[in-house]
Amino acid sequence: MRVVLRNLLLPLLLVVPALVVRIAGLHVAPPVGLLVFGAAVVAASFVLAWAAEAAEMDISGGLAVAILAVIAVLPEYAVDLFFAYRAGSDPAYVQYAAANMTGSNRLLLGLGWSLVVLVSLIVVSRRSGRKIRAVVLDASHRLEVGFLAIAALVAFLIPITGQINIILGCVLLAFFVFYLVRVGLAGEDGEPDLVGPAAAIGALRTGVRRPVVITMFVASAVIIVLCAEPFAESLIGSGQSLGVDEFLLVQWLAPLASEAPEFIVALIFASRGNAVGALGMLISAKVNQWTLLIGSLPIAYLAGGGDGVLHLDARQVEEVLLTAAQTVLGVAILLALRFPRWAAYALLGLFLVQFAIPGTTGRLILSGVYLVIAIGAVVVNRHHVLPTLAAPFRRLPVESENAERELETAGQR
Repeated sequence: MRVVLRNLLLPLLLVVPALVVRIAGLHVAPPVGLLVFGAAVVAASFVLAWAAEAAEMDISGGLAVAILAVIAVLPEYAVDLFFAYRAGSDPAYVQYAAANMTGSNRLLLGLGWSLVVLVSLIVVSRRSGRKIRAVVLDASHRLEVGFLAIAALVAFLIPITGQINIILGCVLLAFFVFYLVRVGLAGEDGEPDLVGPAAAIGALRTGVRRPVVITMFVASAVIIVLCAEPFAESLIGSGQSLGVDEFLLVQWLAPLASEAPEFIVALIFASRGNAVGALGMLISAKVNQWTLLIGSLPIAYLAGGGDGVLHLDARQVEEVLLTAAQTVLGVAILLALRFPRWAAYALLGLFLVQFAIPGTTGRLILSGVYLVIAIGAVVVNRHHVLPTLAAPFRRLPVESENAERELETAGQR
């Protein structure tokens, strides 16, 4: 228990200033508020992630893992849904909801997926003494890739129509519920692979661990809810006061802060050679973003006083188009349940290039590049297209396909 308390000391110290400012109603300059509330959101995000991982000791199975994955991304959703809610009474906030959503999606795939694969391949290659060229996923992951493929294709309705309406939101939310059901039916129980503070919590006696985990869940969720609004407002205020494009701050700084724990956990798994577990976790998070997150935006907008239809301007349409094109490439790469080294470099390179060629022309060119490469990958993996799209709706022959995966992995080595 002492180890657990030591791990929680630093997050607690980071949270206290934000709670004092928030509860006392103190007014601070936007850059100061950005640091204070941003630190609290990051700290609470880590605590939430540790609790979600440790909870796998008591709640097992695919459905539980999917639900815990949703809980772990609460910080990101809290900020984005706040922007959507405020947009209901102030249309200027629509751009920030779109910015946070597109930024978090592109960050997760362009940076998260690629780094996890590259780190995993380096670690496994050094251990085996051979150059491993690809991460090979289990057959069970075809289900998630199928859900992501369908969600990504549906998402093109947003740039085509220039809006995110309540009907699309309800469809995506229903698809997310269906995803949870399918993952629950297909999931298998297994011993969780805990690392760091989560491992220390998981090692506690059951009678102690469960109250500790529940307390961490509740406390971190309350802190995130309390800090989401001032953190979001501080982002906008800091951009205005410092002369920085607030759209870019919301698009990249907020997702980077809220997704830091998930990235770090995935990289730890990758550094231990657990590439499948790390990449599988990030694929699940991507499914959550394209279904639950986007589906919730028009509902939050309606709750805030809007009409249930978020109308996007030209820049927001381009951002969503670029994000959807990137996602299609990610799906195309994974059709054969293999993530080769070249694909990781391509995703990382294209993610970084977007900062060098900003503006409408840059976004449209990059969207075209993503789609051209995706078409090439689909042609190469064409035999896997129909099985992937059908995976969410049928029972997969997991055992036989897993055996095929193992033989393919052995052949690569």
